[in-house]
Amino acid sequence: MRRFQQGALIVGLVASGLCTVGAFFSAAQFFRSYLLAYVFWLGIALGCLAIVMVYHLTGGAWGVVTRRFLESATRTLPLMILLFVPLIFGLPDLYVWARPDAAVRDELLQHKMAYLNVPFFLLRAALYFLAWCSIAYFLNKWSVEQDQRAADPQPTRRLQLLSGPGLVVYVLAVSFAAIDWLMSLEPHWYSTIFGATLMVGQGLNGFAFVIIAAALLADRHPLAEVLAPAHFQALGGLLLAFVMLWTYMAFSQWLLIWSGNLPEENFWYVHRLSGGWKWVGLLLIIFHFALPFLLLLSRDLKRSARALATLAAAIMIMRLLDLFWVIVPTFHPTGFSLHWMDVMAPIGLGGIWLAVFTWQLGERPLLPQHDPNLQEALAYGHERH
Repeated sequence: MRRFQQGALIVGLVASGLCTVGAFFSAAQFFRSYLLAYVFWLGIALGCLAIVMVYHLTGGAWGVVTRRFLESATRTLPLMILLFVPLIFGLPDLYVWARPDAAVRDELLQHKMAYLNVPFFLLRAALYFLAWCSIAYFLNKWSVEQDQRAADPQPTRRLQLLSGPGLVVYVLAVSFAAIDWLMSLEPHWYSTIFGATLMVGQGLNGFAFVIIAAALLADRHPLAEVLAPAHFQALGGLLLAFVMLWTYMAFSQWLLIWSGNLPEENFWYVHRLSGGWKWVGLLLIIFHFALPFLLLLSRDLKRSARALATLAAAIMIMRLLDLFWVIVPTFHPTGFSLHWMDVMAPIGLGGIWLAVFTWQLGERPLLPQHDPNLQEALAYGHERH
């Protein structure tokens, strides 16, 4: 893990350094690529935050073996606050409404400036991070207490009591963040289901990430004594559920907008279904839904840690491609465009994020020793071999 941490950090710093150099030649492109990378990696941390709260509410053997991965991902949120700072300097390059003369040139924006203005935007971002980090702090704090106080049911009860309202706060914060950071890239467009689609994508990304992490450590102590094919089968089933849910949300958004045929709504899809962008949309249909859906129907694939992790990695790549398809056509509506920083920025932020994640993962035992579902997880693995 130390070698991986060091390697990830070096790769991340080198790629980030290259993007910093690129910013001197094209600041606007740097901020666009940086936004893509930032939303992707933040989405993994937030997806894991939501999943761990779902686990505390529902229980299950799958959550015991992935809980430490989920909690470690949530502890990267302070890093994401720091990494948000560069975006502040790029607001005029990213958002039309953040430019000084926006309201003068656009009559519609005049009616939206009470919400879409830089000070209020930054205030809302601070509130989102405060909410997410507060939830993550108490989830991790009481998780430590649960490990230390085996006979005390209070920490477990606190985790359950926090997770219900915590999910409500998560839903609200992510919905508004989706409007602020992504939907307002094109402030004339709106979709009432956009935030929900982003949330489901975060959950899908979170599950894919912890499957990969669990598969990489499946043959090492102490997970080797606990993890069984049945656990991966359960995780694969959850991954399938989120693939189908994301597809339902994305298709519903398209169907409602396209059938309504309102110019103020459908122009968003016109840009993304014409020129070279239509091929990106086709890739998403095939590799974000159709192929994962068919493969995850296989019981044998879900029970194979290596095969499931490979498919999960492909889904994560498709999640990045989906965000690329959402963000980049805003700036290149007439045809496909891929800049080298669109590749380097996710690698750069990803290397730094993975280094911090690995550091946090090494701070605590890989198995929660006093999780109330631990015995169920042990028995579940043996019964389902």
